[in-house]
Amino acid sequence: MGIFDQLKNAIFSRAGVNQAQTSAAGQPSSTVTPAARTPNVSESGSASASSSGTAPRGSAASSPASSSSTAGASSGSAQQVDLQTVLQGIAAKKPEKLNWQSSIVDLMKLVDLNPSLENRKALASELGYTGDMQDSASMNTWLHRQVMQQLAASGGRVPDSLRH
Repeated sequence: MGIFDQLKNAIFSRAGVNQAQTSAAGQPSSTVTPAARTPNVSESGSASASSSGTAPRGSAASSPASSSSTAGASSGSAQQVDLQTVLQGIAAKKPEKLNWQSSIVDLMKLVDLNPSLENRKALASELGYTGDMQDSASMNTWLHRQVMQQLAASGGRVPDSLRH
């Protein structure tokens, strides 16, 4: 698992604790979508639609559709994650005042990741940084912006103020 994935998982998993009920409520609606496809499949085999309509629906929902609906539910719940609120909640519990809104070092500290230069260089490589890694100030600025953009692309809601 890469450093970005560790960072994303640290944030989204903490958001998931607050959104466990939302995810659970979101899964049935995500499951409804694949189930809506299942009747179309059942309609093809309408001869046993009444008895096997329930069985294939359950089977489909337990295996391939379950994976899809789980992924859909994850994406759905991830899209509901307000990153600023989650990160402010984490920051409120930290004794140290961290400037996570603009500092990649402080953002990493906030979620208990090692913000060493080595880890930041690895993160920069992982995210496709092409600048001079010896210029850590420029790299750090780019990293923070890129991490916020990637978190938004992963389904987090990131306010424009954090995407500088």
